[in-house]
Amino acid sequence: MDSGTHVVMGIALGGLALADPVIANNSLSFTAVMAGTILGSQVPDVDTVLKLRNNAIYIRHHRGITHSIPAVILWPIGITAILSIIFQETNILHLWLWTFLAVILHVFVDIFNAYGTQALRPFSKKWVALGVINTFDPIIFGLHCIGILLWVYGFNPVTTFSIMYLIIIGYYILRFILQAAVKKAVHHAIKDEEYVIVAPTMRFFSWRVAAKSKTHYYVGRAYGRTINIYDKFEIHPIPKTPIVEKALEDPNLAAFVSFSPLYRWEISEFENGVTEVRLIDLRYRSNDRYPFVAVAHVDEELNIVNSYTGWIYSEDKLQRKLQIGSSD
Repeated sequence: MDSGTHVVMGIALGGLALADPVIANNSLSFTAVMAGTILGSQVPDVDTVLKLRNNAIYIRHHRGITHSIPAVILWPIGITAILSIIFQETNILHLWLWTFLAVILHVFVDIFNAYGTQALRPFSKKWVALGVINTFDPIIFGLHCIGILLWVYGFNPVTTFSIMYLIIIGYYILRFILQAAVKKAVHHAIKDEEYVIVAPTMRFFSWRVAAKSKTHYYVGRAYGRTINIYDKFEIHPIPKTPIVEKALEDPNLAAFVSFSPLYRWEISEFENGVTEVRLIDLRYRSNDRYPFVAVAHVDEELNIVNSYTGWIYSEDKLQRKLQIGSSD
């Protein structure tokens, strides 16, 4: 989920902690727990700072080790240790417990996004992505904001947030039902599909669709059970030439391949002897463009002239990134 949603989730969990008599009867412990749930709801995303290095490292590692089983255990211990120094008379066990719940809830809800997490590390590096909730879901965010406002205006936070989470659980179940219906509709629309990705958007009934058959890629949108296919690309294996193999060794393209399960390629030769190898993710079609790409320029001596991976919404901006030798 996005940072804003994680913040309101931390506040809501802090309000729910008032169901714990140890927290409810001690204002200092409540303050410590509220700090713990807010920090715990944010700390797994500390790897966002990797963007400061470059996109390749960020793509490879975001929601990786910081969302793993060891991290879920260690984050609450670290936060509790720091807060117990600041709030010396608080109940450490209960502070740890609610902070631990905040960290678990963060990782758990991220699993339902299309991006997913490596929540099973170190046992598996597989990305767990159920793809039923958009990274920012206005309904989930809105319900939390309503719950917080009701708390501010005097409603019982335990009752308020308990009801809110019951509604959200029902919402998740409904999203799974809708996703299953869309996948079934895609199967009827593309008879020979072998692999399909149905990704949520901020609109309740609207889903992104990317599918693969033995011979073609298909990209479209679903609204309810209505499937609209916008693009159809014939599948061709990427050439196994020295230039292509060199390009695929570049960190930007390697990160892209590790992240994208469905992409096509383009190869262009320029007059100066440089060859461009471009990989295009098919999951994020927007305004007739595919903004998530990886590009490498390779010269005749098999040197990487420049490369880039990330979100680009105009060709001019991409070329500027490449011209300045950007590696982010």
